[in-house]
Amino acid sequence: MLLGVVLVTFLLIRIGTRDASLMLAGPFADAAMLERIRSNLGLDRPLYEQFFIYVGHLVQGDFGLSWISGRPVIDEIRPRLVATMELLLPAFAIGGFAGASLGIASAFRYGSRFDHTSRFLSLLGFSVPTYWIGLMAIFLFYSVFGIAAAPMGRIGMASFPPMPVTGSVLIDGALAGDWDVVIDALHHLALPVAILAVIIAAPILKHSRVIALDVINSDYVSYARSCGLPPRIVRQIVVRNSLAPILTLAGSELTGTLAAVSLLELIFAWGGFGQWGLNAILSGDFAAVQGYVAVIALFSIGVFLVIDLLVLWLEPRTRS
Repeated sequence: MLLGVVLVTFLLIRIGTRDASLMLAGPFADAAMLERIRSNLGLDRPLYEQFFIYVGHLVQGDFGLSWISGRPVIDEIRPRLVATMELLLPAFAIGGFAGASLGIASAFRYGSRFDHTSRFLSLLGFSVPTYWIGLMAIFLFYSVFGIAAAPMGRIGMASFPPMPVTGSVLIDGALAGDWDVVIDALHHLALPVAILAVIIAAPILKHSRVIALDVINSDYVSYARSCGLPPRIVRQIVVRNSLAPILTLAGSELTGTLAAVSLLELIFAWGGFGQWGLNAILSGDFAAVQGYVAVIALFSIGVFLVIDLLVLWLEPRTRS
């Protein structure tokens, strides 16, 4: 799967209409300068040779050099990926739990006011663009009410970042015992995490409700009720049988959000992996784009591997 993603990304970049050497050299470059840049980047070699050289470096953990900054791509990815995980993981934990809980609760209260309200909130989270939610949240909570931190990065300008250990300002501040930095980092995390949690919760709520309704209307749940089992036991049966498909759905949302978080990072000047990848695409830094897509693919494969193992543990039927 990873090899297929790398191949498709490599070919799409190479057969595109944008000339990387022209973008790097500028509009006033002559033919000799363009040829020299192409030679330095290896773009004058046959396409298959470029691909095998790239894959050979990739299996050694070498993502190449950024064409814009000249630094190793892996060195540019590492701190930015930590910054994104600092935003993404708590948002996913909150949004995933809230969405699944509300979805299952809505299925148990089918047709009630609670059900209609949760469906409306889910539709709202689906329909409204991410950047609009981010901008409106900044306007309300920062500009109007003044309770949110300024959308200018991971800590305030008056705070000094701690000595980097993990790359996370929050964790590194706690390790250094600098609780002012920890509080400042939490203050800056609150609003983007809340927005991202809402965006994650909306599709999980909708699909969890549908999954739980299918389980509630199944024959084995009807049989459990006809046997006179208490409602608490019936609810446990429904929740247990809904968890596997909900986990699979949550894994898909997590992998998709890693790429989709770029607009939110741009709005909050977060300096994370998604914002870096978006800038690499816009600037035509193809080596960085290839590394960006490869990391997303690796992350997705890792997430789905964990999800498959969890499903195997939750569903005894899959073990056979």
